[in-house]
Amino acid sequence: MFYITGDTHRDFERIKLFCSENKTTKDDVLIILGDVGVNYFGGTKDLTIKHSLSKLPITLFCIHGNHEERPFNIETYEEVQMFDGKVYFEKEFDNLIFAKDGEIYNFDGINSIVIGGAYSVDKFYRIVNGLHWFKDEQPSEKIKKYVEKQLKSKKWKIDLVLSHTCPFNYRPTEAFLPIVNQNIIDNSTEKWLEKIESKLDYKKWYCGHFHIEKIDDKMRFLFNDIIELKI
Repeated sequence: MFYITGDTHRDFERIKLFCSENKTTKDDVLIILGDVGVNYFGGTKDLTIKHSLSKLPITLFCIHGNHEERPFNIETYEEVQMFDGKVYFEKEFDNLIFAKDGEIYNFDGINSIVIGGAYSVDKFYRIVNGLHWFKDEQPSEKIKKYVEKQLKSKKWKIDLVLSHTCPFNYRPTEAFLPIVNQNIIDNSTEKWLEKIESKLDYKKWYCGHFHIEKIDDKMRFLFNDIIELKI
């Protein structure tokens, strides 16, 4: 079975409960739509949580968010082939898989492109208070070109899009934090995704980032809900 959920931010209690209630095994896959949180502190803290998650009876397929380090910046990760695409993988934790942006994966016959990353609206608060902020949180121009090249190779037709944030025109304004001045937010990733969405022939799009549950046409926002992957 393939399942999908929103941001976890190092809190995996709902996933542990889900595994228990549904009697999952490591043959089952749960897609997490970014801000997983296991590559956040670096060092012992991250290793401790990875060891804990490696005991879960499920495989976690993780998309890059904005509040975490990119796997290619961590020397213990290697690129391997899974689900017909390249992923980042640590041999010690074989049920913790990280997607590579722009790769097209086959999830039980569903062709899915992954587009991770977003801007942190709390960027300056984090910097001022010495909290973790990752300068490459948003997709680079290189990543964007790769995503577009991949979609062009499919004649701009795909079953499913899995992203962290959403296209600009789908932003859930009701979820905006009132303390954040939206005029200073960098929406470049969302505006790029809007251009992609406008020309892409797709069946469904899942995203996280905004900590809400919402359906808007073919766009599905997820946070705490864990649902079966469908198109």
